Amino acid sequence: MDLVHERRGDGPPLLLLHGIGHRHQGWKPVLDLLAREREVIAVDLPGFGASPPLPAGMPYTVDSAMTVLGDFLASIGVERPHVAGNSLGGLFTLHAVRHGLASSATALSPAGFFHRAGFLYASGVLNLHRLAARTPEPLRAGLARHPLGRKAMFGMIYGRPELLDPHELMLDTRALLEAPGFRQTLHAGGGELASRFPADLPPEVPVTIAWGTRDRLLLNGQGRRARLLPPAARFVPLVNCGHVPMGDDPELVARVMLAGSDSPLLAPAAGPGTGPKTVH
Repeated sequence: MDLVHERRGDGPPLLLLHGIGHRHQGWKPVLDLLAREREVIAVDLPGFGASPPLPAGMPYTVDSAMTVLGDFLASIGVERPHVAGNSLGGLFTLHAVRHGLASSATALSPAGFFHRAGFLYASGVLNLHRLAARTPEPLRAGLARHPLGRKAMFGMIYGRPELLDPHELMLDTRALLEAPGFRQTLHAGGGELASRFPADLPPEVPVTIAWGTRDRLLLNGQGRRARLLPPAARFVPLVNCGHVPMGDDPELVARVMLAGSDSPLLAPAAGPGTGPKTVH
């Protein structure tokens, strides 16, 4: 299936995967910084942003996501790029390593490290945000124009929402409200997605896990759990950043992503568990 995406820059390819209810424009604060050294490919995942939902009968699962992403990369002529993702996109990033789709992985506050209580809390926050997105747009726009209003509206998602562009935040709320893949993906998050954390990542593929110190959606205990698995991963705290850290400190996040993808591209793998080969 076709995925709406933005592609810019020069250098080794770096695929960017957003979180649940978000859109590829969430990477906008770091795109120019990344594009100086990477060919950046930021996509709208199926059922989010401007991309269509999955075909009828295709469930919102990890395997479906890996199939779609693999087909998408083939369609644009990219083999085994570096991959980075946030939240749900971070979980998919780690699975892309296991499925032989990634030459490196940088996961920002990845989903999948929660226990049941953590999932219920996070899903409650996300549903509350989606409910708030139904309030009259003039009211939301008025709040978003003021720093304190942005803190009240988006403080659970961002560490420093007062720094963000009000217009982009309004578009984010609309994307969250209108995303046809939201409910099915969130439902899967309580079962299939959460139970499929890839603990058997091949150690040859560099993995970086970064977590915002102000993440109020996926709480600190999940970050500590992520620090333990997988054992070869590099763990980086994102100081003063929230769950979606790109706008909180673009320079810090871009440095972490560039460092996480500063390794040779690997030859295409035959499938999950296949050992990588360096191509350049």
